[in-house]
Amino acid sequence: MKVSVVIPVFNSEKTINEVVQRTIDTMNSEKLSYEIVLVDDGSTDESWKKINVLATNNENIIAIKLLKNFGQHSANLCGFRHCKHNVIVTIDDDLQNPPEEIPKLLSLVSQGKDLVFGKFKEKQHGLIRSIGSKIVEKLNKKIFKVKEDVSITNFRAITREVIDLVCSENHFRPYIPGLVLKHSNNRGNIQVIHNKRVGGKSNYSLTKLISLIIDLLFQHSNIPLRFASSIGFVTSFSAFFLGIFFIYNSLVTETEVPGWASLAVLLSFFSGLLILLISIIGEYLIRILRQTSTAEPYTVSKIVNK
Repeated sequence: MKVSVVIPVFNSEKTINEVVQRTIDTMNSEKLSYEIVLVDDGSTDESWKKINVLATNNENIIAIKLLKNFGQHSANLCGFRHCKHNVIVTIDDDLQNPPEEIPKLLSLVSQGKDLVFGKFKEKQHGLIRSIGSKIVEKLNKKIFKVKEDVSITNFRAITREVIDLVCSENHFRPYIPGLVLKHSNNRGNIQVIHNKRVGGKSNYSLTKLISLIIDLLFQHSNIPLRFASSIGFVTSFSAFFLGIFFIYNSLVTETEVPGWASLAVLLSFFSGLLILLISIIGEYLIRILRQTSTAEPYTVSKIVNK
């Protein structure tokens, strides 16, 4: 088994050396062929200098510098497109995912799984991230039709076949957990340790949680459009029956305000019809956007050892 370890790096000058060294030690102890792909996602500290030195001193390390901060998912996708081995492992840069746990993920891959998530014994996240993770996990399972009882995390091992399919898609704002779920067939979980952050604070905020949920809903699902279409159909049918009621009411009873029935019917009917038409146009628009999107999700500034 040959393993590529992809690590998105963002302002982790205090931890990245230890993450890389412990990863190397783990690969050597397991006698595995490996490469480590470090993607600097627009760090503002000394992270690039550190990973540049690491790559210069070790031919198994590839250092990639992105032009600016594009986000963790884009950084992961960049790493996928620059790695070459048959199993890809993703871990965080803050030591919350111990590199020593990587062999556990690989053990399930060797048994035939094409996607393995590390299931944390006890999560060391804050309240907002814990709640957000549960919401996003439920949406993932709903949107990507995941029937297995798996916990979805950023600590995962993925086969080359799945990664190639992920890389073949063109998304301006990629969402890696969703894409690997979409293209995998035999998923699994294995229990791993989850440590507290060594330093700094998480970039996971309420704003980013809301943005992630919006991206997940509008870019990878048609749930909002189906919801709008349903409202359009219900409104149209309601307007139709309401129109019948107003017409009947104007014929059998005296209408206090002349023209009220016809005005109410027209407003009700055409309002419902407009909502329905907008929903149908939206259905076509989302498909057109998916087919014509050509914008790259990241821009590479420098590469060392590629």
